[in-house]
Amino acid sequence: MSDTTTQAPPGPSRDHVDTMFDGIAARYDLANRVLSMGLDIGWRKRLLARLPSSPQPLRALDVATGTADLAISMAKDKRVGEVVGIDVSTGMLAHGRVKVLDQHLQQRVQLLSGDARVLTGQHDFDVATISFGIRNVGDTVLGLRTMRGALKPGGTILVLEFSEPRGWLFGPVYRFYRRYILPRIGGLLAGDTSAYAYLDETISTFPHGEAFGALLTQAGFIDVGIEPLTFGAVTLYRARRPTEAT
Repeated sequence: MSDTTTQAPPGPSRDHVDTMFDGIAARYDLANRVLSMGLDIGWRKRLLARLPSSPQPLRALDVATGTADLAISMAKDKRVGEVVGIDVSTGMLAHGRVKVLDQHLQQRVQLLSGDARVLTGQHDFDVATISFGIRNVGDTVLGLRTMRGALKPGGTILVLEFSEPRGWLFGPVYRFYRRYILPRIGGLLAGDTSAYAYLDETISTFPHGEAFGALLTQAGFIDVGIEPLTFGAVTLYRARRPTEAT
């Protein structure tokens, strides 16, 4: 990636994000399954397939963990020894903790209140993940840099995020669904139409593909990989922190 000047648009206010996700936490998982038509399960499986190889159990950090779907999936993977999930929404974390207990994973998953922009504990993690949350970080590059700082030298970052499909047929159909149908269904399921209108607004303005790859480079990552999923409606990004401590 040669473009190191790409800029993400200003993110939403932290108070706004906290309040919005707290409000939809109780029915967030149901809304995700329905609105993605179950495809979100496959997207997470694709991310798990990209976890780095290691002779020792991986220590993973899941940023913007929400209700802990990805954290739980990683904890069930034999390659992963420990998962720390952080989120700013106390409501989402509360539901995540119930799921962790229900699946008897409390010895392997720790859920904490935390902000992607002010992570603590440097060079501790083998892999850092964030799924559908980087759009909500107020300063994208700062969030990516702090995730890089939480990784061991040579550690891997994996980012799942919505993107804009370019196909002449699927692209327009998908955008119509996302803009007009998804907020109505999301409102019925989760009780907040505005939260799903916000989804469309942020997806349509957030950098994706090569532009987001440039932000990873700007944040100090190397070996950036870009993998479109579901005709480009979602993209999986993979990159590494340089081996030399930076």
